[in-house]
Amino acid sequence: MAINPDVPPRPGSESDPSLLSLVRQLAHEVPALLSEELALAKAEVRSSIETAKAATAAVAGGLVVMLAGLVILLMAAVYGLMLVVPAWAAALIVGAVAILVGFLMVQGGKKQLEPAHLAPERTMQSLGKDKDAIQRKVS
Repeated sequence: MAINPDVPPRPGSESDPSLLSLVRQLAHEVPALLSEELALAKAEVRSSIETAKAATAAVAGGLVVMLAGLVILLMAAVYGLMLVVPAWAAALIVGAVAILVGFLMVQGGKKQLEPAHLAPERTMQSLGKDKDAIQRKVS
């Protein structure tokens, strides 16, 4: 007897699992699947954390090297200025300029950290519009 793929199997045949067995199988496999997905997520988070640690170390190392380069450039500025003025005056001028530039950078950064600059303005405007729209619909 040939099997016709267009004809579904009869409800009582052995190839048709019962609804109860399908539910049991689903109840058994879903927790296992969730457990495996959770394990995968944990592994991915661990990997991401390790990558972030390595990147942070690389950035910190780069910043240290850049700081050393900045010190050398400032020393070169002092040496160059020493050709025009005494050594103590050259060091004083370069140091004062460096402090001024650093102070201006710190002030600019502090201004960006003020609460007014950190407030989510677009979200607040959108929420205000939503509130107005809801009030118009209610009234």
